[in-house]
Amino acid sequence: MAVVTMRQLLESGVHFGHQTRRWNPKMKRFIFTERNGIYIIDLQQSLSYIDRAYGFIKDTVAKGGSVMFVGTKKQGQEAISEQAMRVGMPYVNQRWLGGMLTNFQTVHQRLLRLKELDEVDFDDVAGSGKTKKELLQQKRERDKLERSLGGIRDMARTPSAVWIVDTNKEHLAVEEAKKLGIPIIAILDSNCDPDDVDFPIPGNDDAIRSVTLLTRVVADAVAEGLLARAGVRTGEEPAGAELGAEEPLAEWERELLEGTPATSTGAVAADSDDGTILPGADEDTAAPAADPSAAAPVIEATPGDDPAPAVASVPAETADVETS
Repeated sequence: MAVVTMRQLLESGVHFGHQTRRWNPKMKRFIFTERNGIYIIDLQQSLSYIDRAYGFIKDTVAKGGSVMFVGTKKQGQEAISEQAMRVGMPYVNQRWLGGMLTNFQTVHQRLLRLKELDEVDFDDVAGSGKTKKELLQQKRERDKLERSLGGIRDMARTPSAVWIVDTNKEHLAVEEAKKLGIPIIAILDSNCDPDDVDFPIPGNDDAIRSVTLLTRVVADAVAEGLLARAGVRTGEEPAGAELGAEEPLAEWERELLEGTPATSTGAVAADSDDGTILPGADEDTAAPAADPSAAAPVIEATPGDDPAPAVASVPAETADVETS
């Protein structure tokens, strides 16, 4: 059974990139086409890279490894903490502290201090043998450590791999992982550098639904690896099967799913007469208003690129996107 389906990727807005002026030329091979100033990511490639990353994560965890989940941007904080806790893996969804990987020995000492403060009863002034001021200072110290290191409190050593949402924002985590030779699995938006990532997944790292779906896929791979480590086999539904499973698809999405040839090789035509912002795009990636009298141009496939499904129009609905 497939790890994730094309329909789920479409409904989550994984295929929307940034404005063409904000791209990284190294991402050219992952881009299907451009429409109204917005790059459209090739989901056929995304599917194959998801399968590759899924297999790597599963094998790594099955052999006793661990995966750290990293995503401090607002769109990914909830998904990172929720999915990491679901599979018992360390995570960072607040500020990344410099040296969290490269200086883990010092970080580990702070983790021991956090566990020590967790055992203090800050309400029992008489029994603690400390003054109210001392207890208040310790409570503030505990809260600060919990906020910055709470997600990795049980991490005894550096992880075997890291899952990163937005490699540009998490550049410190990327640099530290590269220094230590830790494999990096990450979402690659059209403005990212693929050379920094060992197991890229071309997709949208700005839409909440996109980040949630892909993070859930990674967590499912970890869960399957844990079961394999315990000698248990299972067969589950594809990750994110409940995400918009009952929502109707637009005509261009149905053509893509059924594999029927489209009448035009142009990618997404934006329904932007009313100024609607494309799903998965931030304010900078809002599509310009389309001229109703102008026909959509035909986009020629770049020689050497893998063939990708033709896309005819953007779905009218918009994803629940927060500004990146």
